[in-house]
Amino acid sequence: MEGELYRRLPPEETGEPRLQPQGPEEAKAFIDAFLKRSMPKMKDEAIQDVLTRKAVVLEHYSKKKAKQKRKKPKGFTAKQRRELRLFEIEPEQRRYTLFLPLHELWKQYIRDLCHGLKPDAQPYMVQGKLLKADLHGAIVTVTKSRCPSYVGITGIILQEFKNVFKIITKEDKLKVIPKLHNVFSLEIDGFISYIYGSKFQIRASERSAKKFKLKGTLDL
Repeated sequence: MEGELYRRLPPEETGEPRLQPQGPEEAKAFIDAFLKRSMPKMKDEAIQDVLTRKAVVLEHYSKKKAKQKRKKPKGFTAKQRRELRLFEIEPEQRRYTLFLPLHELWKQYIRDLCHGLKPDAQPYMVQGKLLKADLHGAIVTVTKSRCPSYVGITGIILQEFKNVFKIITKEDKLKVIPKLHNVFSLEIDGFISYIYGSKFQIRASERSAKKFKLKGTLDL
C-alpha cells in the first residue's frame, strides 16, 4: 500500500444505485415536457431554438397580488359645512350664563398653563403663553377699533376662526368681531393681555407653532 494514493473501491462497497437506463426517445420526451412546463409562454419552436444554443433559462412566473389602494376618508368641504350648519349656534343656546362654566374651565386651563399665575411671574412669559393658548371660553373686550361701534363690546369667545371671533355678550347677543383692525384685551387674575387682531389672523389650531412679537404696534 505504500505509495498508493488512489484506487477504485470495489462495487459492493460503493453502494451505487441501480438505475434503469432510459432510451433516447424517453429522455427527449421528458426534456420536452420539462421545458414546456418551465417556459409556458414560449412556443415549441422557440424552445428548440433555445436548445440549439445550448443555453436554457428556466422562467418562474409568480402570481402578482393586486395591491389594494387605501381610500382616504374625505371630509366635508367648506360649502357642505355651511349647508349643514355645523358651526351654527342655535338661538335658544345663545345665553351668556350658559357659557360661564366654560369660562371657569378656561381660567383653570390658563392657570395650569402658566404655573399658577404667581405675582412674581414675568409678564412677557405669561403673555407669550396666552397668545398661543386656546381662547375658547376667554372673556375679551374690544379696546380699539377702526369701527367705533365695536369698541367696548365684551363677551365670552365661543368660536374662533382665522379672521373672526364669535362672542356672546351679557345681553345674550352673538357678535361676530373681525380680527383685522381691532385690538382685544383679556384679563385673568389681574393680568391684562392685549391682542392685536391684525397680527393674529391665524387658525387656533395653528397658533401654537407661530412665533409672535410681544411688542405690538398701535397701528390698526
